[in-house]
Amino acid sequence: MSENDYLAEKLPGIARGRLPRHIAIIMDGNGRWASRQGLPRMEGHRSGAKTLKKMVKECVRLGIEYLTVYSFSMENWKRPKEEVNFIMNLCVDYLTRELPEMMDDNVRLKHLGRLDRIPVHTQKQLAETLKKTEENTGLTFSLALNYSSRLELVDAMRIIGEKVSRQEISPDDISEDVVSEHLYTAGMPDPDLLIRTAGERRISNYLLWQIAYSEFYVDKICWPEFEAEHLYAAIRDYVGRDRKYGGLSEKM
Repeated sequence: MSENDYLAEKLPGIARGRLPRHIAIIMDGNGRWASRQGLPRMEGHRSGAKTLKKMVKECVRLGIEYLTVYSFSMENWKRPKEEVNFIMNLCVDYLTRELPEMMDDNVRLKHLGRLDRIPVHTQKQLAETLKKTEENTGLTFSLALNYSSRLELVDAMRIIGEKVSRQEISPDDISEDVVSEHLYTAGMPDPDLLIRTAGERRISNYLLWQIAYSEFYVDKICWPEFEAEHLYAAIRDYVGRDRKYGGLSEKM
């Protein structure tokens, strides 16, 4: 089935041009879901990885151009060592298992975040997947792993400052575009739609610069419960928004 036919079936009445180009997700509630099921927290993360697989596939089918997910923040290092190790190993398993399908679906992986503190075996699999998918031209799937938006801005400012000190650019040249070009997301459009699960209404140090005009959608269900129908609901809600970007509504 073509992307257009799939879109017409799943989201009838919504033209392709009205879809969000870039969807960002805060995948929250894995641990809470597991606790409610009487399961260890690790099983929540395992189920969350299965949900992620489904959402990547769904975005491919719909023809979404960019999907960015918050998988592990720098603040998450405060969690118990056993849980952190499980998540890092789960990341390796996920990338290893999903690489063939990513190649079949023309998905390009991108990493957002710092590599320091990420275990060597996780870095190795991440680098391999990045390399093998770098020429793919379909969905850009960004994994925010060991990510902090504030530190992303610090890193960008440091690089820009070094360029100023080398007189490659002058302070007067620094603009919003220059800042954007030095973020981890350089070359990507800002998210149109930000989805957060588990009912939380925090940004949690995620894409602070990039979501200046993103539409927020909060779903009360936990991430392992998130299905295609919930994604469609978020997209329908987004399409119904009046995006004014600080101006006046066209409806007025």
